[in-house]
Amino acid sequence: MLSFSLTLLRHGETQYNKDKLLQGQGIDTPLSEVGKRQAEAAGHYLQDLRFTNVFASNLQRAIQTAEIILRNNVQSSNVEIVLDPLLRERGFGVAEGRPKEDLKNMANAAGQACRDFTPPGGETLKEVKTRFQKFLKSMFQRMIDDHCQAGQLACPSTCPAPSVSPQPMVAGFADDGVADLPIHALVVSHGAYIRVAVRHLVDELHCSLPAGLKMNHIYSACPNTGICRFIITLDIGENGPQPSVVHCVFINRRDHLATLKDSD
Repeated sequence: MLSFSLTLLRHGETQYNKDKLLQGQGIDTPLSEVGKRQAEAAGHYLQDLRFTNVFASNLQRAIQTAEIILRNNVQSSNVEIVLDPLLRERGFGVAEGRPKEDLKNMANAAGQACRDFTPPGGETLKEVKTRFQKFLKSMFQRMIDDHCQAGQLACPSTCPAPSVSPQPMVAGFADDGVADLPIHALVVSHGAYIRVAVRHLVDELHCSLPAGLKMNHIYSACPNTGICRFIITLDIGENGPQPSVVHCVFINRRDHLATLKDSD
């Protein structure tokens, strides 16, 4: 078995984010100046963590964010960023490039909640979840290939497995949950995608949650450069690596953004 930590982070702000316009997949905008500062703040916050693997959406706002974070990192600056289209934002079809208010109006006209509505040409939430499941499968295999000895079902002793119900210390520090795990993946993606990903981990992979974490926070929108963290234990069976234990350390943390507010 293999245990590793997963830090899931949303990209920094773009001008489209600021103007409340939908980007989706078809509009590939760079980070704004604020977004660059957010990414720098996230990089500084995470600077002492060692990332053994880094994955990012192949849209430039996610790539830039990942690059800035690694540039600030004292232990992981030379780690390869694996660009994966499976991590792209949800496709919003005809609504891309239009104000978010237009999407709400379209959903209201269809008698649906905005979160559940699929505009013409867009991706359904089920399709986004399928993409995330495919990403997890490929990431799990990558982690096994990179960190387990070839031809063995058991990983080296340097990859300890947590107990059945891991409860890592959460003290508000950047290394919460990862102090005893030498294998750590960073994944940089997008807001709507991360919301679907978190829901899948909690609802369908039966992720355990830290005490006191409210459900409305778990399912809330992730802010720009918001950070989520999970600990995952994989078992290796006939169908490849499968998660046997998933634990949430925190959801949508934004502590690093306080430094930006102080400087404004």
